[in-house]
Amino acid sequence: MGRTSKDKRDIYYRKAKEEGYRARSAYKLLQLDQEFDLLKDAENVVDLCAAPGSWSQVVSQRLRELCKGQATIVAVDLQEIAPIEGVTIIKGDITSRPTVEAILKEFENGMVDLVLSDGAPDVTGLHDLDEYIQSDLILSALNVATFLLRRGGTFVAKVFRGKDTCGVFSRLSVFFENVTVAKPRSSRNSSIEAFFVCRGYSRPSFWEPTLIFHKDPSTEVLQDLEIEQECSRTTESSESQERMKTMMPFVSCGDLSCYDADMAYDIDRNCQENSSFATSLPPVQTPIHAAYENALARKRSAQQTN
Repeated sequence: MGRTSKDKRDIYYRKAKEEGYRARSAYKLLQLDQEFDLLKDAENVVDLCAAPGSWSQVVSQRLRELCKGQATIVAVDLQEIAPIEGVTIIKGDITSRPTVEAILKEFENGMVDLVLSDGAPDVTGLHDLDEYIQSDLILSALNVATFLLRRGGTFVAKVFRGKDTCGVFSRLSVFFENVTVAKPRSSRNSSIEAFFVCRGYSRPSFWEPTLIFHKDPSTEVLQDLEIEQECSRTTESSESQERMKTMMPFVSCGDLSCYDADMAYDIDRNCQENSSFATSLPPVQTPIHAAYENALARKRSAQQTN
């Protein structure tokens, strides 16, 4: 039996380090996949806001287990991601046209089965603000997904549950036949995070994916993605309106007998013997490139010049 703990290095954090995952969030996707079979029929997968890459690790591992040798997996993030076997990594902003074009090029303009988005802003602690920014990030990821998803495809995105969650749910319901809010057991009970699991993608007749940019007159750099507001300005079909009237389905994912993220446990030292994927790692990993790396390079260059 575990004991209550507020230590951020909980059992899932420590298991992630023991089993070779880059973050504890890997278990969230594993539990979502256990509940919804997200990866069963997936061959083309895009992981948005992927850093440090734990979800891409899970996707690569599971698709190898399912013997899908021709699977194409693309991970995208503004931050640098260390290489992952079987995963193509794109460093870029998901709200920029070149990034979307780079993703489409990897699939030779083909359609994607599954789009994942575990991204979140740097939280401020002001829940209303954090929820608003996260909702905007979901809509940005959704807009990218409309470029990529095949008919019947699946979209999974992290959400901070709040008063505006129903509004995001209504928008997603216009694009997907089935939308569920899921809370994995590896997500702490004290956390307001959950995940939208959207299945059965069907692009509405009025929707045309569009990237609209503002030009900064001082830098003349294309910035920011604006989501078209057609969902609210256009009269939806009676079928869409009926779906929007329904209550949001909520599912708790993960076996009740598994670890509770809000409890503290002694880690099972035999976990490596139970997993072919296990590789013991130190509790703290060094960055790919330290923030001071460029400064040291300039200093060495100056010393050599002198």
